[in-house]
Amino acid sequence: MSMQTPLNKVRGLGSAKSGTEHWWLQRVTGIANLVLVVFFIFLIISLVGKGHGEVSATLGNPLVAIAMLALILSVTWHMCLGMQVIVEDYVQAEGWKIAILLANKFFCAAMAIAAIFAILNLSFGA
Repeated sequence: MSMQTPLNKVRGLGSAKSGTEHWWLQRVTGIANLVLVVFFIFLIISLVGKGHGEVSATLGNPLVAIAMLALILSVTWHMCLGMQVIVEDYVQAEGWKIAILLANKFFCAAMAIAAIFAILNLSFGA
């Protein structure tokens, strides 16, 4: 017995079988964000009042750089997943939905690339 309507059977529409994965990815990135944002807050608090050289040296530390890269990847991935759900839920026109979902992916990728470039630039002392 199928839960699909006859029209959806013909169109091949139905469960995309990715909803559970998407849900889990949101939860996993959310938990990772909690841990990494707490690290980031303590890092910022520790750098308050420090000079440019000391801030650059701290951010150039390999362990700090790795944690910052993990933060950037986790936050941008979580943002992309969250915005995807919002667009899929609230944008009705199929053409606009596809365009906005593509723009979301490109925006998230651009933000991640720019932030990663900045951290690597500091880390390698360029």
